[in-house]
Amino acid sequence: MKVSVGQFNPGGDVAENLATMRKLSATAAQDGSKLILFPEEAMFSVGRVDGDFAAAVDGHWTTFVQGLSLIAADTGIAVIAGGYESSGESRPYNTVVAVDDVGAILGTYRKLHLYDAFSYKESTRIKPSDRAITVVEVGGFTVGIMTCYDIRFPELARALVDSGADLLSVSAAWFKGEHKVEHWETLLKARAIENTCWVAAAGTSSSHCIGHSAILDPMGIPVGFLNDEAEGVATADVTHRRIEEVREFLPVLLNRRFENSHVVLPAE
Repeated sequence: MKVSVGQFNPGGDVAENLATMRKLSATAAQDGSKLILFPEEAMFSVGRVDGDFAAAVDGHWTTFVQGLSLIAADTGIAVIAGGYESSGESRPYNTVVAVDDVGAILGTYRKLHLYDAFSYKESTRIKPSDRAITVVEVGGFTVGIMTCYDIRFPELARALVDSGADLLSVSAAWFKGEHKVEHWETLLKARAIENTCWVAAAGTSSSHCIGHSAILDPMGIPVGFLNDEAEGVATADVTHRRIEEVREFLPVLLNRRFENSHVVLPAE
């Protein structure tokens, strides 16, 4: 099937962000895509929300999910996008939601690895996941969902592939900084190569995030990508045949002598 990644700069207004995602989804649908992936914080950006952050999450999460369902149903394309979900506590979850092409919710993934690095402390305002991995079925493909900083943890990607994932979906707001573009591109390639699977990654493009959304094949070759464009869509054909071809001459999953069959959730 054709898969798209949609890149934009989410603001603080949910309705405006949904309008942008609707426009980009329509573009992807016109290209024949059956799935579009959007960035982390597609619902709204933490730094651009007016008023109390937790109150904004409580007031807008349902609107966001319903909006994604409407976009999917109207454009006939499955949608995966990141937002913030109330946890019942002061810190919400950083959650990615997936809906199918008629708008039904396929699943949600709460970010497991919070970005407590490079002098940033995401855990001060976000609650870590209380669940394990999430895989969903889209167009005959099993999609494993990850969020941003998760790609620095190869064991999570491997657990998703062990659960049947053919395609790893990465929603991100990858901060700019020294060597950060190189890290992003290297990690995406590594997750594809070591698991011989497809990787689709959508990134925020802004004054503080790099963009660089991409779709990579099971050899880690970018077959669709954007740079730091403020807004855009990249689309590529994703096939089971390519996975089978690569795994025939590079059977790393069969050759391994150690299996990590589960992810241990970190203590809070």
